[in-house]
Amino acid sequence: MDELEPPIRLVDVHKSFGSLTVLDGVSLDIPRGRTTAIIGPSGTGKSVMLKHIVGLIRPDRGEVRVFGTDMASAPESKVYEVRKRLGMLFQDGALFDSLSAGENIEFPLQRHHPELSASERRDRVEEALQMVELPGLYDRPTPALSGGQRKRVGLARAIITRPELVLFDEPNSGLDPITSDAIDALIGHLKETLGVTFLVITHDIVGTVNVADHIAMLYQGKLVAWGTRDEVTRSDHPIVRRFLGRNLILPDPGSAGSAVLPRIG
Repeated sequence: MDELEPPIRLVDVHKSFGSLTVLDGVSLDIPRGRTTAIIGPSGTGKSVMLKHIVGLIRPDRGEVRVFGTDMASAPESKVYEVRKRLGMLFQDGALFDSLSAGENIEFPLQRHHPELSASERRDRVEEALQMVELPGLYDRPTPALSGGQRKRVGLARAIITRPELVLFDEPNSGLDPITSDAIDALIGHLKETLGVTFLVITHDIVGTVNVADHIAMLYQGKLVAWGTRDEVTRSDHPIVRRFLGRNLILPDPGSAGSAVLPRIG
């Protein structure tokens, strides 16, 4: 891949399911080494976009390039090679209850890195547990984990293969506000520590402002806002301001101010 090409590039992507248009000409470059949040109302195409990026869905037309590979036209073998360079945190954690916390994290290593010995895999898992602030939980039964711990274990599994790109599907879903804030802080810390590209699909507007360097907003299948966090929160687009303004106190459009505070009450 050309190092100047972004890790993810969508070019005029269209996708419909029957008469329902979900993505309507979306073009977007995801910056390398930054955290980008994709926001928008439910049913506006965020999860469908994510499925295109990992090659689970192919567009009706357009290009979805990941590390220079067009996931819309590449053979399955090439798509699999691209997926090996990705990490994924699923909305519901997608943990195996029959495995311990550590065994869940180790699972991708067993599949993608058979050259590692059992002790090397264990060392990697222990390191990942330290990074997500769950030291010593390797043998903890998965059903005994709290909601926040399950998210952290899922995050450790997403980074265990040392991916170049990590995708987050609603990382704050189902969490109380305090735990949600802790997950946001952890995501921010890991981005700085690992130096990889993070892409976050989320409904959590306050969390988005806390962790995102760039924000893209989808509305009725179209990209209606894209830019840095400050640029988007200062947007004068009425749909963007109405959507964000339900959760945030926004600066005036075009102002130099960048503070965006959670609403109280």
